[in-house]
Amino acid sequence: MPEQQTYLTSDIIPRLAAIDVGSNSIRLVVAEALADGRYRVLDEERETPRLGRSLASTGKLDDASIADSLAALRRFLSIVQGLSVENLRAIATCAVREATNGAEFCKLVKEQLNLTLEVISSQKEAHLAFHSVRRRFDLTGKNTLLADIGGGSTELVLASGELIEAIYGTKLGAVRLNEKFGGGQALAGDDFKRMVRWVNRELRRTTEKPSAPLHLLIGSGGTFTSLAGMVMAARGQSRLPVGGCQIPRAELRHLIDRLRKMSLKQRREVPGLNPDRADIIVPGMTVVDCVMRRFKLNLLQVHSFGVRDGLLLSMIEEMQGRTRQDIPANDNAQLERFASACGVELAHAQQVARLAGEIYAGLCEHFEIDSEDRRLLESAARLQDVGYLINYDGHHKHSYHLILHSHLEGFRPEEIEIIANVARYHRGALPKRKHENFRRLCDEDQQRVLRMAAVLRLAGGLDRSHNQTVEKVEVRMADDLLELIVEAKEYPETDLWAARRRLGMFEKVYDSELAIEWAGQVTAKV
Repeated sequence: MPEQQTYLTSDIIPRLAAIDVGSNSIRLVVAEALADGRYRVLDEERETPRLGRSLASTGKLDDASIADSLAALRRFLSIVQGLSVENLRAIATCAVREATNGAEFCKLVKEQLNLTLEVISSQKEAHLAFHSVRRRFDLTGKNTLLADIGGGSTELVLASGELIEAIYGTKLGAVRLNEKFGGGQALAGDDFKRMVRWVNRELRRTTEKPSAPLHLLIGSGGTFTSLAGMVMAARGQSRLPVGGCQIPRAELRHLIDRLRKMSLKQRREVPGLNPDRADIIVPGMTVVDCVMRRFKLNLLQVHSFGVRDGLLLSMIEEMQGRTRQDIPANDNAQLERFASACGVELAHAQQVARLAGEIYAGLCEHFEIDSEDRRLLESAARLQDVGYLINYDGHHKHSYHLILHSHLEGFRPEEIEIIANVARYHRGALPKRKHENFRRLCDEDQQRVLRMAAVLRLAGGLDRSHNQTVEKVEVRMADDLLELIVEAKEYPETDLWAARRRLGMFEKVYDSELAIEWAGQVTAKV
């Protein structure tokens, strides 16, 4: 492809294309990038080679679906070339990701078509889908669940406003369930009940119930657009676009009961339903119903875009050099923007970050610890209370999830994970190996988290009053006694009391007794 443009002007309109190789279908969209970060669609195409149709039974992509997929991709590349596309990305999701011969398929694509197929993770797939939602829905003040249902998997994104709290990847794909339980009239009886039990078990295994009530399920993927097509046809609204269609769970359940008792031939004639989806629509809609039951949701809204849209939007941001004014210029500005969006009291967060940094710098003079971690500690301090966005109870746990999925720029993924863990343990129980978030860290990173979290607890105590009374802290070592000298114009009684209550973790981690004193008292004694 020609070298991409960094800036967009009225006379330079780059063309870009995205190809999504899914378990059920392969889709192409070609678009012109616009200067405001949006795009104008020039062409779209879809084919259904069912790449994941034998995955559940064999663990492999079968030869016929591979051949059909290669043929579809060849035709798509011809369209891309004809439209003079400058920037093309092709991604593959669940089927290629899981298949034992997935890498072999990607190699064939490269050798035969000179196309690099990027196999993305379930987490990346969820982020792209949510990026699409975030750009097209007003999520302010709403707790939402995004469900992106594909042929081989369903990704669930739990969000508060525009911030991701949790991502759950499941093996609940419409094609996968069809292969396992069938999609014909057998679903009128016991096979349907078995499928529902299996879906519910998978949801219990892979997801956690939210701590705060959710307002809405947002659904993307062919299952949802097909569902909306049938509902709107029944309402006499076939002329309208399906995007934004709202459907109560009761209407969904009624439609499932009606469809599962039909033959495939009868289903193919249902108004609003693409005949290609007649065999997988009941499994897909069953996933929707079980998700709504699991998360206690009674209303869904259909999103007619999804992963491809999120990919295109991301490509445009990269083409524009990420120079938009809404991207912060430095780490602290970015962190505080994020914290502010979550309702954090910035003056308190800044004070705790400053004090934590001073304490940690002082400890570096007396202990063999990495001074570079001060940056991560101060970042965690600024973000420790972002979980308030969800609720106060257990907000430290919510902070962990929000930070983990925040896509903070300027930090490597492993650094974001450490920041999230340090914020997670700024209060509450001490880190334990039974905690999954802590157990995932290597031994060295676990020790880093322990050292930083112990300091963060002290620093938080030193602004317990939220008055920013403490002006400076100094770490001293005298006669094997570690001292923390606190400077303030007036005796900071509440802050000293709170910090002393939080000594337990510090003394355990650093294997030292720590005395916390006001500088005014120390001077008076001298």
